[in-house]
Amino acid sequence: MSRPRRDVRTALPGARPAAGAAPGRPAHRDPNVLRWLGAYTASTVGDSVYFLALSWAATRGGSTTQAGIVLAAGALPRAALMLGGGVLADRLGPRRLVLGSDAARCLVILAAAAFLLLAAPALWLLLTLALVFGAVDALFLPAVGALPPRITGRDQLARVQGMRGLSVRFANVAGAPLGGLLVALGGSGTAFAAAGVLFGASYVTLLAVRIAPAPSGGPAGARPSQGPGSPLRDLADGLRHIRGHRVLAPLVLVVALSELGFSGPLNLGLTLLVRERGWGAEAMGWLVSAFGLGAGAVSLLLVWRGRIPRAGLVMGLGIVAGATAVAVLGAAPTVPTAVLAALAVGLLAGLGGALCGALAQTYADPGDLGRVTSVTTFFTLGVAPLNYPVTGAVVAAWGTAPVYLAGAALCAAGGLIALGVPALRRATLGGG
Repeated sequence: MSRPRRDVRTALPGARPAAGAAPGRPAHRDPNVLRWLGAYTASTVGDSVYFLALSWAATRGGSTTQAGIVLAAGALPRAALMLGGGVLADRLGPRRLVLGSDAARCLVILAAAAFLLLAAPALWLLLTLALVFGAVDALFLPAVGALPPRITGRDQLARVQGMRGLSVRFANVAGAPLGGLLVALGGSGTAFAAAGVLFGASYVTLLAVRIAPAPSGGPAGARPSQGPGSPLRDLADGLRHIRGHRVLAPLVLVVALSELGFSGPLNLGLTLLVRERGWGAEAMGWLVSAFGLGAGAVSLLLVWRGRIPRAGLVMGLGIVAGATAVAVLGAAPTVPTAVLAALAVGLLAGLGGALCGALAQTYADPGDLGRVTSVTTFFTLGVAPLNYPVTGAVVAAWGTAPVYLAGAALCAAGGLIALGVPALRRATLGGG
């Protein structure tokens, strides 16, 4: 069945704020949004502590190969179930899934912590824990991506993406050191227990967040109710919504290409680049810090600015410029040059990623937002990590130069699509 559409740019000025939003109040000054941010931050820091504790326990409990299997295990259910998680987010509502995910992670990890405090790490326990967390992530990630339009007005979504970016940067900076300290003081069991407490804190805080029901219409126009259908039909309907949408279809392609381009060079590729150049661990620290500083600065800018009149154009230009910075990073002859390039990549990649998320939330039909989020997250956290084995094999055969050139080319292709599709290039993000 075809869906009635109306132009998003004409709909934005009349969009109503979510039920929990304070009318006319910017997101960063809205107590309801700040409660959501506190819950999200607690959950994100909990994730960082959990992954570090899992890594430590896996290396102590088995061989290097077994540890690698444990750490990779969580990616399998995450990728396999991600799209189904989007269907459930739209069927049940994102609030239920986020609360259920936090509760499940809290209980499971506290049980694992109790086991580890009494016995040595067992491979079967760690493998089971990784698989359960991967499955829960497949439900949590689409749901948490569908929440912002329910807690604030659509004109504040750029700010919310900036706030979310700051939360992620804080978790990256604070989570791993906190996890390392807890492991040093009491072992993996203590770190797991702390992660469980953080997930519990996220659950309790989220209970206080006022979340609006799904609106009957959105900027892209609501589709008429077709009654309950099978999950597969719901998934197919969500994919048709993306495929037939003038903004979402090219936006998903931009996300896929840019994530594939950035993930190899900026994750495993960065470590291999430092090793190839003989720069040492200190240089690696500077590069990671520069990237984080750039991404954090962009998040602050979005929180302050809020309104991006030509968001699609800015996103496309940012991704193309970021692709250039990736190429410069791969060819940098000295550490200072590489640090400047990493700073530029953080600024530009952070800008492009935040605008992609905000545009998807603004332009998707409210009833399809969970599925739209699951598709974009599938590429960012499901498909993009498949780059790592390819990156390692290419570097072993030809060095890091081809990895950075190929990554830059993929990123540039995504940016050029954003600039070349008129509907996406003219896409806007409103706000005061």
